Amino acid sequence: MSTRIPRDASAMRKAPRQERSRATVEAIVEAATHVLGRRGWASFTTNEVADEAGASIGSLYQYFPNKLSLVEAIRRRHYDGVIAVLERACAEPVESSVDTLIEGMMQLHNANPSLHKALLEETPRVSLSAADVEFEKEYLRCYRSLVSKHRKGRKAVDNREAAHVLAGAIEGAVHYAATHGFAESPAFKQEIVSLVRSYLGN
Repeated sequence: MSTRIPRDASAMRKAPRQERSRATVEAIVEAATHVLGRRGWASFTTNEVADEAGASIGSLYQYFPNKLSLVEAIRRRHYDGVIAVLERACAEPVESSVDTLIEGMMQLHNANPSLHKALLEETPRVSLSAADVEFEKEYLRCYRSLVSKHRKGRKAVDNREAAHVLAGAIEGAVHYAATHGFAESPAFKQEIVSLVRSYLGN
């Protein structure tokens, strides 16, 4: 049974407001993605993140109170990437939308497979916040839009359930690829494409 940590234990101390401070925070989060991917959760330290970002440890702690807050910032940036891929796929014609979706998801997770392995298997789970709930709503809205595009004429309730099934299938397959060394495999990617097309009736 996994331990859930209260959301306020992983919250940023404050949001950056000036361009310089935003650049500092972005550099810290970017460095954190590299360190977490390279070291894993057990050896992930704020000192190494600060060194890699070229920032002082005081600057890091000005925004991030602990390791968990850095991990949550990494996770939220990943969420933004996922939504961007889904929105691109939804904007594509039916004929190319599935390829765009799977190609985008595979590229996103192939950028740093060890990072995703650490996020999925090593880091503590944090209780859901309003932002997490909002991401989940947008995530499923995009999948419903994609399903509706491919299954015109079906009942809305059917498309809603299909969106959950499709999201779970793609998420599971892509995460499996990222954590088991298949993220760069064209054959694996094509199998996911074939699976999705078959489910959507293409």
